[in-house]
Amino acid sequence: MRPVSPPLLALALAAAMPAAASAQVPVPMQTVVPEGTILDVSATGKVEATPDIATIRAGVVTQAPTAAAALQDNARRMAGVVRALRGAGIAPRDLATANVSLQPQYRYADNQPPVVTGYQASNTVTVRFRDIAKAGGVLDALVTAGANQIDGPAMSLSAPEAALDAARRDAVKRAGARAELYARAAGLTIARIVSIAEAGENDGGSPRPPVMYARAVAADSAARTEVLAGETEVSATVNVRYLLK
Repeated sequence: MRPVSPPLLALALAAAMPAAASAQVPVPMQTVVPEGTILDVSATGKVEATPDIATIRAGVVTQAPTAAAALQDNARRMAGVVRALRGAGIAPRDLATANVSLQPQYRYADNQPPVVTGYQASNTVTVRFRDIAKAGGVLDALVTAGANQIDGPAMSLSAPEAALDAARRDAVKRAGARAELYARAAGLTIARIVSIAEAGENDGGSPRPPVMYARAVAADSAARTEVLAGETEVSATVNVRYLLK
């Protein structure tokens, strides 16, 4: 039997394992670059909508010499507030405890350790009004029932989808107008849109300054609280990539 020379043996092994050899060779990814100039534009579309939900925080703050007395007094007065809310037609799903706290109160003097003078108890609930026009009357009833702390309201939309879609359309329109401006300034024209990506949105529920209470004087000179819905801004931001030629 004739011996196989080393060069022939190497060729035979290479021919026997073509798949294994090719699998070890990395294949570079191909990136298709369009011919022309790429322009990236970011634009925010905005629409105004009338809120139909008002969320308010209402509660009771009490003070007493002892922690137990502060909590008991607070619980008694808070029970009246909750009864007033339920009596006004607030559904259980629109009423939730937001915060309960009990804190010591101190008296400070120079070169002396702080002295506990009493305790402060606080209980706050979040109230969602689905009929904003009736919110003012409910707030007056809360104060009559014992509430001494009211914050808000935060206005929002119960169904913001339609307003968000309008804001998205406005964002794309604004992006197109801006792209046209850049293209004309560069002596180019828009060939096509390469990609569109949504970059953020605001459904109209962003907090606003809690200065939404107005005092209105009725014909009988009795003051009542009025909550004004106003308008809220709904926005959407898009990033659009254009091909210019």
